[in-house]
Amino acid sequence: MARANDMDRERIDLEDGRPPLQISRRVLNELCAHARETQPEECCGLITGDGEHRFRSVYRCRNEMTLYNTKDPERYPRDGTKAFYMNETDYLKASQGAEERGEAVTAVYHSHVGAGVYFSEMDQEFAEHRLFPFPDVAHIVIAVNEGPMPVCGVFERATTDEPFVGRKLEAQPS
Repeated sequence: MARANDMDRERIDLEDGRPPLQISRRVLNELCAHARETQPEECCGLITGDGEHRFRSVYRCRNEMTLYNTKDPERYPRDGTKAFYMNETDYLKASQGAEERGEAVTAVYHSHVGAGVYFSEMDQEFAEHRLFPFPDVAHIVIAVNEGPMPVCGVFERATTDEPFVGRKLEAQPS
């Protein structure tokens, strides 16, 4: 549900008091690898899963924001270093493949290059847009900075009427 005044929207940071969400090391490594490989641009993609494994498979999608920015900089003032625009064919293929395997899209992910883990105003608008095809999924942000390992966070809400809440994402212990 969109807020009455979107101008009041602020970025959402990770909440320190919340326990981290643990996912498989394989999935976390794939997210981090994708984020590092696409630098200096943001990466983006989908994660699918089922009732037993919420975050099972990673599907990389092409970030077409630089293409849109080049074609229409007035409408798309940011390029792929500051935003993402997920390739429609990629996300439809991933979504259909998941459905064929009895899975569903459970998360959308993207990276922030040279910035922290937060759910920006633009990220929230994207997630709450009436045409967004995955309204009930988690949103994972991978921060790629100068350190050796990206930092990851997940932003989700209990119901569509509640605000997003962020917490750290980490690998399950072996």
